[in-house]
Amino acid sequence: MPALYVMIPAALLIVAIAVYIFFWAVDSGQYDDLDGPAHSILFDDQDPNHTAAVDEASGQSAKPQDKAPPHA
Repeated sequence: MPALYVMIPAALLIVAIAVYIFFWAVDSGQYDDLDGPAHSILFDDQDPNHTAAVDEASGQSAKPQDKAPPHA
């Protein structure tokens, strides 16, 4: 029984720290763009259109003159 007097406050402290770290991560923008890094690996760094997948995921359309013709 005396162990509960130590374990319950320790558990509450750990939960409070985890909640604080979660809200810090959300406020600092850690979860803002989850699709960009996943799509950017598919494109070369030298490609000027390497943000096309990010634009497509966010709902923006690329300019027609920027699109490459489809390959057969």
